[in-house]
Amino acid sequence: MKHTGIRLYRYAALFKRPILIALVLLTAAVCAELAGPLVARQMIDRHILGVEYPWYEAAAGGKDTVVYDGKTYKRQDRWAEGETKGREVRVLQVGRSYYFVDGPLRFDGQRSVQGNELKVTGDGGQAVYPVRELTTPQLYAFYEPEFGRLVILALCYFGLIVLSALFAYGEKYLLQTSANRIIQTIRKDVFAQVGRLPVQYFDNLPAGKVVSRITNDTESIRELYVNVLANFFSGIVYMAAILGALFFLDARLALIALPLVPILYVWIVVYRRFASKYNHAIRSRLSDINGMINESIQGMPIIRAFRRQKETLAEFEQLNEQHFTFQNKLLSLNAITSHNLVGVVRNVIFLTVIWMFGGGWLGTLVTVGVLYAFVDYMNRMFQPIVGIVNQLSNLETALVSAERVFELLDEKGTEVAEGKLERYKGNVVFENVSFAYKPGEDVLKNITFHARSGETIALVGHTGSGKSSILNLLFRFYEVREGRILIDGRDIRDIPQQLLRQHMGIVLQDPFLFTGTIASNVSLDDPSITREQVEQALRDVGAYEMFASLPGGIDEPVIEKGSTLSAGQRQLVSFARALAFNPAILILDEATASIDTETEAVIQAALEVLKKGRTTFIIAHRLSTIKAADQILVLDRGEIKESGTHDELMRLGGRYYQMYRLQAGELSAEEASEIRTSEGEVQGPAMV
Repeated sequence: MKHTGIRLYRYAALFKRPILIALVLLTAAVCAELAGPLVARQMIDRHILGVEYPWYEAAAGGKDTVVYDGKTYKRQDRWAEGETKGREVRVLQVGRSYYFVDGPLRFDGQRSVQGNELKVTGDGGQAVYPVRELTTPQLYAFYEPEFGRLVILALCYFGLIVLSALFAYGEKYLLQTSANRIIQTIRKDVFAQVGRLPVQYFDNLPAGKVVSRITNDTESIRELYVNVLANFFSGIVYMAAILGALFFLDARLALIALPLVPILYVWIVVYRRFASKYNHAIRSRLSDINGMINESIQGMPIIRAFRRQKETLAEFEQLNEQHFTFQNKLLSLNAITSHNLVGVVRNVIFLTVIWMFGGGWLGTLVTVGVLYAFVDYMNRMFQPIVGIVNQLSNLETALVSAERVFELLDEKGTEVAEGKLERYKGNVVFENVSFAYKPGEDVLKNITFHARSGETIALVGHTGSGKSSILNLLFRFYEVREGRILIDGRDIRDIPQQLLRQHMGIVLQDPFLFTGTIASNVSLDDPSITREQVEQALRDVGAYEMFASLPGGIDEPVIEKGSTLSAGQRQLVSFARALAFNPAILILDEATASIDTETEAVIQAALEVLKKGRTTFIIAHRLSTIKAADQILVLDRGEIKESGTHDELMRLGGRYYQMYRLQAGELSAEEASEIRTSEGEVQGPAMV
């Protein structure tokens, strides 16, 4: 997780400027917001409770003076330095009433009034003073000098709230914009990595799981930057600022709140220890579900044809139930450790402070304004704590998702090569090539042959004999284990893979069409291929008139996989695509298997013209389509058993002869099997 955190930080560092500005705005917003309780304390202690300050007789008509019973008074803190003060009087609150004391107090303490006498009990003993209760207009007169200042402070308080809101808006906008840009970068990197991964990586990981990492996992990481880190950043700044304000307010009260920091730290550590296990299981099950959904959609015709809906649903429900179980476990953990526990801690602290204040421990040490500010700060402090605690589940989910994404990014891939390679002449040589998909299970053994420029090489043999593996190695979808492959005398391992395939074209037995149009599927939106070249390629395969008759012509929309086209039409588009790129080496992997006999005849005629100047490899089960090949390689269990032209192999009377007679109906399958058995060979399991 530590390594994951460092990499997440590096992505964030790409946009450090707006993030730093956001943090500055966040700090400013916190400072503006936390200045509010200090203003409130000033309003309470000085301008509301300040009425109990000592008052002195003053000259009539002066500033901040109050007239009571024919005499003029001014409060202690309103006298200028050097002014001569008159006799001291006091205004004191007892219960909900206010009383005028015509003289100073020797000491303060617990107050009580009986009739017109005020009794004060404190550390200095007990004292009794004559008092007069103030009427509402008389009390209003003592407060009137403070009204202007209270209005100013109230406006300041409101201004701080507005300022804090503006700063918070800027902070959230910049943070979320930066977060979206970070995720945009990660998604781009992940998708680019998918293009760099070797083909064998996808042999072991279903497409749905790859999609899950690109979409679901990166979306979880987005939550990390948008919500989790925003809450953590703001929470840390808030808590640090509030603790600083509490120490400024009263160090003794601050010490009561200080244990919250280690409690929160332990809280996070304990939570993550349990949540990590659950989140790993949840993300894994989610990938399995996505993989199964993708597989089921792709194979829906087979599922329905073989009536496997119930079994597929049961398999899905099993995965769904496992996902549900772990989600519930995480939900229970969140319920136990979420804001409910925060509320308990907060209430314990409040009860402690109220008990200490009401019991007299703090009553003589702090003012009501300080106590109000403390309660206000504590309420504000628990807001970021609740925010942090509520984001712990998202934090853990995001870290697990990031770990999975970085695991994909760390897979060894091939960097995309820039530039162009000179067009091949087309001389291909295999020298003692051996290869295995799994160690110890060779599918090719000492394959050696030479395909000269312009020749047509046909590969024939039973299923699993290694035909497609030869072409996979030629394209460097997989790497040779032993031996080497040369193109124009150059080892293909010395050529970057993208450049190697620059002058190769391939037509697969199961053609793949992308969402777009027929024309875009031929050109693959390559700007170097003109409209005229697309049309010419379609004409060369005899498909232009067929597609031109459609409502949109060759601009007819094609949906995913080209499901609106027939198998033959899809194959013709795939064939035209290969020809449009004018490859020096053309691969036809069972390219005519899905095409009717009439269409196949058109393609065969086009091939006679198009194969000039390029080397063509053909994998075919229909031996009638390769009679004109310059070389026919007969493979069996990964070895070349026979090679030559059609006529040479027919004269040889070996495997090719038997296969040809079998397809021509001159030899039964039983007779062919007997011949093979008599030669001491037993058909092995099909190879990839």
